[in-house]
Amino acid sequence: MNYQVLARKWRPHNFTEVVGQDHVVKSLVNALQHNRLHHAYLFTGTRGVGKTTIARILAKAINCENLQDFNPCGQCPVCRDLDEGRFLDLIEVDAASRTKVEDTRDLLDNAQYAPNQGRYKVYIIDEVHMLSGHSFNALLKTLEEPPAHVKFLLATTDPHKIPVTVLSRCLQFNLKRLLPAQIFSQMEFILQQEQIEFEAAALKLLSRAADGSMRDGLSLLDQAIVYGNGKVPLEEVRLMLGTVAFQPIDDILMALAQNDAPAILDKIDEIANLTPDFSDVLQQILQTLHRIALFQQIPSTIDDSFDTDMITDLSSQITPEDVQLFYQIGLIGQRDLDLAPDPRSGFEMVMLRMLTFKPTSIKQSTTTARPVKAQIQSSMPIISPAQPSTNRVASRTGSPINSSTPNWLEMIVAMKLTGLTKEFANNCVLDTIDDKSCTLVIDPNYIRSSKAEESLHKALQLFLGTQIKLNIVAKKTTADTPAIQLSKEREHQQQSAIDTINSDRNVLALKEHFDARILPGTIEPIITKEE
Repeated sequence: MNYQVLARKWRPHNFTEVVGQDHVVKSLVNALQHNRLHHAYLFTGTRGVGKTTIARILAKAINCENLQDFNPCGQCPVCRDLDEGRFLDLIEVDAASRTKVEDTRDLLDNAQYAPNQGRYKVYIIDEVHMLSGHSFNALLKTLEEPPAHVKFLLATTDPHKIPVTVLSRCLQFNLKRLLPAQIFSQMEFILQQEQIEFEAAALKLLSRAADGSMRDGLSLLDQAIVYGNGKVPLEEVRLMLGTVAFQPIDDILMALAQNDAPAILDKIDEIANLTPDFSDVLQQILQTLHRIALFQQIPSTIDDSFDTDMITDLSSQITPEDVQLFYQIGLIGQRDLDLAPDPRSGFEMVMLRMLTFKPTSIKQSTTTARPVKAQIQSSMPIISPAQPSTNRVASRTGSPINSSTPNWLEMIVAMKLTGLTKEFANNCVLDTIDDKSCTLVIDPNYIRSSKAEESLHKALQLFLGTQIKLNIVAKKTTADTPAIQLSKEREHQQQSAIDTINSDRNVLALKEHFDARILPGTIEPIITKEE
């Protein structure tokens, strides 16, 4: 009957078993490898990410008699005693229960004496931010001049409450929140080792509910195993969490895209029978909208933590503009949900608000689904040889532009480029463009910047709404670049302004009667916003 919970049973015992904290593990292993151990370490991060666990592994590693690739061997007397909690040179304290200065002084009185079993005497102080000001002062003296055989390993969820005098004497490591995929993989491994049946969809729900904490995730997994009578099925986990799977979210968003209010209310009625947390349902909708927005702009960003088919399908049904509108309304609605008479009515009002403020002109296809040439033709005017050009720059260059080729200068303006990226684009000539690639020609003598090319590539993909490939060819060309076109346009405008002033009757009269003259460089053309 001595059951051990999964969070304790599967607690890592060496650096290799630690999940999701590679940046901390690498630093500690390198310190062990080069024998550059600091006398005080501070591990920070949210609950359940491995602060105390890593501190215990480090305490074991610096005292282990037979390190294996700078990992604790787990077999020597030191490792066994430390795992079983009877290693005399490891003093582990919960600062939340020992905040008085007397407790800290009693703790540190024995620091001057040599260790009994290992090479170092290790003090692990958990939730160190709970110590009183006087306790920190007592600890500070030992941190300033620690004995050579003493190591301090501090852990806290709130480093801002620790005095800077203490922080400055510690080597600080910030542990990351774990990703749902990392928690899912660990749960899957544990259940396979425990030979417990499970559904992958159920583990995905649990890993998201863990909110970045491995310990919380394993505690939920323990609860799910009991609730599912020794198994972890999706339906049981959904009922246990009091939440809904993605299918209702899918249906609600699809009904929003189709402007179908009755379908939304019917789906809310179905969800209400599961006694859910409507704030959690709204949060799932926001997460899904976020993934849809990312997929519409950068399709490669989709990950396995979401239903790929669902995101792809919804991306083709909801326009990017509506996604942004729904997300903003949902974000404000989540903030105000507690102010509603009851959660269901508040959730219903958020959904109805999305329908009410939805634009009346609904586009039937999203940017990601539209052909590249169709986007270009709808985004800017196309100049045809058969039609007189209204663009003064293009008409004076003498380079014919057919109806299927866009004006590169107009594309630069539409993409709203700035800085070096705009300068680089203005020195290129558009050679070819289709649904898959765009080829630009640039003078071989022009000094190119990889950062500007990358920025132009991203702006072009964002403008066209597709993962188009950008090719830059360095060769001489007879066509005028946008920079040359703009220069010629400015020269023409300047000359036109000078001619207009010189032919003005008032100016001619002033020259004739008062011997007036026009100072060089004082005439500038007036540029209107349309130009």
